[in-house]
Amino acid sequence: MTRPAAGSNGARRTRCHRCSLPVLRQLVGRRAALDVVADAEQMTATAAAALCEPNRLDWCVRAVGGGLDLRWPSSPHPADCPHPHVIDHVCTAPVAHPRNPAARKPRKAPPVPAGQLTL
Repeated sequence: MTRPAAGSNGARRTRCHRCSLPVLRQLVGRRAALDVVADAEQMTATAAAALCEPNRLDWCVRAVGGGLDLRWPSSPHPADCPHPHVIDHVCTAPVAHPRNPAARKPRKAPPVPAGQLTL
């Protein structure tokens, strides 16, 4: 079972920076913590298990101290778990293309003669 590290406030509600969907974000684990970004939509354990893939995990959501805490569902995790579950976020926004450096405007020449420093 995964517990929040000392000083952790659990999952933070935020938005994906690319697609703007609501997500939960938390460092899960004490030593080698995973930076988890999961969809904020809560579902049953069986629905979350059906959406799992090798690189898309489900997380058990527990209410602790007035907030939410994402926990790794251990291997004997019951299929009828009473807690809500969430699944890792997969962003559907198009990949942003890098900016064209040739399209940038050239820098203006400094207003002082060459070799003189400006303050």
